[in-house]
Amino acid sequence: MKRLIISSINHNLNNAVALLKSIDSKTYCDASLGPYYSSIGSHIRHTLDFFDCIINGLDSNDIDLTARKRDEILSTDKAAAIQHIYNLQETLLSYVDVNTDYLIHVTDNMGQGKVTVNYTLESILAHANSHTVHHYATIGYILNHLGKEVKIPGFGYNPTTPINKREGI
Repeated sequence: MKRLIISSINHNLNNAVALLKSIDSKTYCDASLGPYYSSIGSHIRHTLDFFDCIINGLDSNDIDLTARKRDEILSTDKAAAIQHIYNLQETLLSYVDVNTDYLIHVTDNMGQGKVTVNYTLESILAHANSHTVHHYATIGYILNHLGKEVKIPGFGYNPTTPINKREGI
């Protein structure tokens, strides 16, 4: 199961690379659209932060999703984001044969304070993948409102969305 989850994540990360290679830096950094005034770059950075929290917390068995680095370089520099994705993919592949038969403590803020719950590596990675798809959907809205057409089949759609409803962005 872990191999399938990591393969799915890497597929989604490859879609991010394809997106970044197909848009210009101005589009990547454009934060002019309300109501949140976030850029494509800020959503990419945010999803990478989520994965970084997982990687950084695994050894100590203390993943803190509120301890994101928020490296603004990833929000503004497409090449840095692409390289970060490649490094992340390499790290994820190294987990395929790692024993993960234990519970991992994951801390997040649910809106009323921090809470720590138990996950498996597979469950936190699956959660991170769904979180990424959610942000890709937001990126699709940003691109649409900026009048940019990029075709990446399935980008921003949950895999359970019927194929006839998926058009990519």
